[in-house]
Amino acid sequence: MNRREGEGGSRRNADAAQDREASAQSSSPVIAAFKVFQQELDTKHDKHERLVKISRDVTIESKRTIFLLHRVTSVPNAEDILNEAELKLDAVRQKIGQIAEELRGEDIFQFHRAFTGGIQEYVEAASFLHYIRHRSLISLEEINARLVFMKSEKEDSEGPADALQPGGQVLTFQVSPSDYLLGVADLTGELMRMCISSVGNGDIDTPFQLSQFLRQIHDGFSYIGNTGPYEVSKKLHVLRQSLGKVEDACYALRVRGSEIPKHMLADVFSSRTTHMEPEEGVV
Repeated sequence: MNRREGEGGSRRNADAAQDREASAQSSSPVIAAFKVFQQELDTKHDKHERLVKISRDVTIESKRTIFLLHRVTSVPNAEDILNEAELKLDAVRQKIGQIAEELRGEDIFQFHRAFTGGIQEYVEAASFLHYIRHRSLISLEEINARLVFMKSEKEDSEGPADALQPGGQVLTFQVSPSDYLLGVADLTGELMRMCISSVGNGDIDTPFQLSQFLRQIHDGFSYIGNTGPYEVSKKLHVLRQSLGKVEDACYALRVRGSEIPKHMLADVFSSRTTHMEPEEGVV
């Protein structure tokens, strides 16, 4: 009996000690400070995860737009394809508006890695559409001019910048120069594929236009050299590969184009591209 009473007393003492410790912790300024830090870290992590999900959606829809734009070389009326691509990019821009909403009042560089992939893919799709329409490179200012959104205070909905309403709040998203450069570097691969499609359809003028345009982009990246972001130097190698393939196609068209039927041009180009693959690792 005395043993049981002793065990019960020790438990009560332990419980009382725990209560006193919990009470001390609740009133401790150190514990209170760390609870604030915990809430801040949890909030930042949740925001980071939301940005990653939105960026993934931006990447998927941008890739679909690029795949759609590659059809312009094989359809009689390219304007319908371009209009459909513009609608898809409008939907992508609304996704970017969600990123702008998440970043409102935040340090953008704390979350940059969460959405940079999607932004680069959007720049690639927007610049591809711009090149097909205007045969020129879209500028960073032109891209940012389309990333202005209207946040309605009443409806809490986003809309394009040309639908500004009184009492609403304007949200802007600024593409960083590094994301712009990386997106343009990825554009060169799509232009190389466009060259292949054009040759396959018997178009012998587009490859020479693409070759000149890619050479200008390559010269621009060469001016940057090692002063730009690390990713730019890595993608410069891929840019040189794309330029080499397009120039090789132009060489084949110029030298042997008159003696090869148009329906066989794509096969000749593919065979020449295969022969140059082992040398692609040499810069």
